[in-house]
Amino acid sequence: MDSTTILHAVDSVFDSELEFLTELVRHPSTRGDEQSAQDFVASELSDRGYELDRWQIDINDISEMPGFSPVIGDYENAVNVVGSLRSRTRSGLSLILNGHIDVVPTGPLDMWDRAPFDSCIDGDWMYGRGAGDMKAGLASNLFALEALKHLGLRPAADVFFQSVVEEECTGNGALACLQRGYRADAALIPEPFAEKLVSSQVGVIWFQVHLKGLPTHVAYAGSGANAIEAATLLFEALHRLERRMNATERRHHDYADHSHALNLNIGKIAGGDWASSVPAWCIFDVRMGVFPGQNLDDVRHMIEETIFDAARNHSFLARNCPEVVYNGFAAEGYSFKDDQSAAARAALAALDRAHSLVVGKPLEHEAITATTDARFFGLYADTPALVYGPRAEAIHGFNERVDLESVRRITQSTALFIADWCGLEEA
Repeated sequence: MDSTTILHAVDSVFDSELEFLTELVRHPSTRGDEQSAQDFVASELSDRGYELDRWQIDINDISEMPGFSPVIGDYENAVNVVGSLRSRTRSGLSLILNGHIDVVPTGPLDMWDRAPFDSCIDGDWMYGRGAGDMKAGLASNLFALEALKHLGLRPAADVFFQSVVEEECTGNGALACLQRGYRADAALIPEPFAEKLVSSQVGVIWFQVHLKGLPTHVAYAGSGANAIEAATLLFEALHRLERRMNATERRHHDYADHSHALNLNIGKIAGGDWASSVPAWCIFDVRMGVFPGQNLDDVRHMIEETIFDAARNHSFLARNCPEVVYNGFAAEGYSFKDDQSAAARAALAALDRAHSLVVGKPLEHEAITATTDARFFGLYADTPALVYGPRAEAIHGFNERVDLESVRRITQSTALFIADWCGLEEA
């Protein structure tokens, strides 16, 4: 099939792709509320002839698997959707097209120029929470296949379209797909990293620190122990650890020139019960990055050692040791660059050819300071995972938006990649 014909086919279905994306962004799919968005995706897949698999994730099914992240609370309404296109000839290489439906919270609504889930197009941009991260990627995956269908063609290998939950906090949605038995020769995940291939990604550990204080009336504060104020001592200690972990000699080779690839974030704090009482408790949540190849147990040991050493230098905490609780991300770093397998090289070459035809220059590579679901495929399923998606701005921030011409190019590149990697057969 001539590449120009495929590019034009993407153009022919692009208005439908924008309609799909506009509707998808309007579903507020924050964690625990993904069901309406998954209903929409499932309906679209069913209407388009996919073999549909929709299931509720059971923690008991995945809790012993490599890559599982601990959770606090239940998993009610954690639903994955997979649409399978089964090839008749299976003459090509199979493919997973993965994307996550969950989005991060909006923050204060008055900080947005528009309502975050009132998706709209303004010029070359679509605005809305999740437009970039990563519902545009889900749309490009689906409509790359729709463009081939428009030509009366389909992949000559099995393709699995995955819409998963939990990417933003554990990754357990992608893990559940592995547990369900979905395997392929490669995976493509169109996360919004500006049409570059993610060569490496950091891992992430989430944890909470629980502190106890000694309550008393504020008039006698000197006789109490303020749990919130004690937390600041631990903040400082953790940021010292952050600096040590970013030291030149500790960096993964793909981050050799990145002076601060690992970021620690004190993301949430709660404590105390009354303005006129010295706080008797405090809990704060932390996110810490780790390099590919770092053992998570070693990092946990460093975190705990840092906290307990700092506590020993505090008169009250020395007698009331902080408690460290791990919740959410326990994600190893993953480096596609380190995968020297024939499958990884072939997948990269196919994506580079597709990108070059669309963009007119070779595919750029970038080591990122975030994590994606690619690690599950690359580390635990022996499957090269290509992370390559559109340009977006303000992801996780206010006024999130995605560049629609970039979405078009990614859809074109994906369609060409599918044609190259999977081969084509008549629909």
